[in-house]
Amino acid sequence: MANYPKHYCGVFGIYGHPNAAELTYYGLYALQHRGQESAGIVTCDGKKFRSHLGMGLVPQIFKGEVLHELVGHMAIGHTRYSTTGSSEVKNAQPMTVDCYRGQIGIAHNGNLTNAYELRDELEAQGSIFQTTVDSEIILHLLAQPDAAGDTNNLAKAMNRIQGAYSLVIMTEKELIGARDPHGFRPLCIGKLGDGYVLSSETTALDLIQAKFVREVEPGEIVVINEKGITSIQAFPDHTKRAFCIFEYVYFARPDSIIMDRSVYRARVEMGRQLARENPVDADIVVPVPDSGNCAALGFSLESGIPYEMAYVRNHYVGRSFLQPSQLIRDFSVRVKLNLVKELVDGKRVLIVDDSIVRGTTCKTRVNALKEAGAKEVHVRVSCPPHRYSCVYGIDFPDRNKLMAVNHSLEEIAKYLDADSLAYLSTKGMIAATGQPADAFCTACYDGNYPVPYDSSVNKHIMEQRRQREESLGETLLKEAQEPKLL
Repeated sequence: MANYPKHYCGVFGIYGHPNAAELTYYGLYALQHRGQESAGIVTCDGKKFRSHLGMGLVPQIFKGEVLHELVGHMAIGHTRYSTTGSSEVKNAQPMTVDCYRGQIGIAHNGNLTNAYELRDELEAQGSIFQTTVDSEIILHLLAQPDAAGDTNNLAKAMNRIQGAYSLVIMTEKELIGARDPHGFRPLCIGKLGDGYVLSSETTALDLIQAKFVREVEPGEIVVINEKGITSIQAFPDHTKRAFCIFEYVYFARPDSIIMDRSVYRARVEMGRQLARENPVDADIVVPVPDSGNCAALGFSLESGIPYEMAYVRNHYVGRSFLQPSQLIRDFSVRVKLNLVKELVDGKRVLIVDDSIVRGTTCKTRVNALKEAGAKEVHVRVSCPPHRYSCVYGIDFPDRNKLMAVNHSLEEIAKYLDADSLAYLSTKGMIAATGQPADAFCTACYDGNYPVPYDSSVNKHIMEQRRQREESLGETLLKEAQEPKLL
């Protein structure tokens, strides 16, 4: 399991453009940070669906003439990191089905908390599942015949599923976007010429030069077709909001805008607030690239301590959480970030990171600084301690493996070999976003889950994650032992 939480998924859709597949490719490229296991694109010309899905990164999957074969003026795309379901191509998205309603494709960002209950119910009714992901449950609900004759039962399906979901759905005639009533996951609308775009983040709109229109509201369904865009509120009486605040802290790209607030500005303000709450005498402020850059800048601006990029990141190193042994994992951490030793030698160094999950990666950072001659190493974290697992789509490890659950601040600092350690307060973190406190889900910090869940289900999810990690580790170890032609 990773020392950092994993990204969940990114979704993208476009309606009314002759180059829908190519634009979706670039949209997914901009959303690659949200998932690096698999990706897929499904297009439609008004009659026929065409799809291409694969394992790996977006440019690895869509090579050669693949995009030219994905014809159509509509497309949906997905980039995935699995939080439920194993890491294999059959679980890649978008998923499609051909039913009595016609062809339906879906891309899902989030996690359903009543997935196993619904799956058991649907299987008892005769539904046959082809994958192990909760997104297929939504597809089955959409494909079910409706006794009332209603041809659009998405609102009814949304009233049956619980948890976190931002959806991009495509039929033969329409592109549809939807968010859960709490608004856990982001989804926005863009305009490109006469067409419309749906995206997890505004950064994808920027890349294809689409104009940002607005965010899809929590509980809202937007239907885009030849008549334009129509809005339906599936939960008119629901007022509780619970946007995942970790988007601001870590997940979203800093060049994205969320709830009218620049992610970059929010992270810089988190760093400023961190400096106000937890000042320290130091000679330089050093970020842990790339996720700590903005907060470290804010800390430097507020404290007046010089900002130095003492870590140089190697962008060509694979993800350390996929490595099969702790020895290789530790080595990968060092390879990924190398120190400019002369900047830290003999200095009191303050390093700023966005989070500490297990603590092993941060410990390696502190050790490297002291080996390079740092006189003192102080650690500051731009969010509160993580003490609870997420059941809404973030791949935090099992709760008993979170460093802050079983150890005090002093014990964590001692484990890290840090001269001091401090976290940003929940109040300070929320204030940096410019939003009211009741706008967010902060369950991973305080255990207050907006949507109730069955703990046995969470246990099952954690077991799936453990099995996936073991499977990935065995595969990579086998590959590493096999001789290769160079």
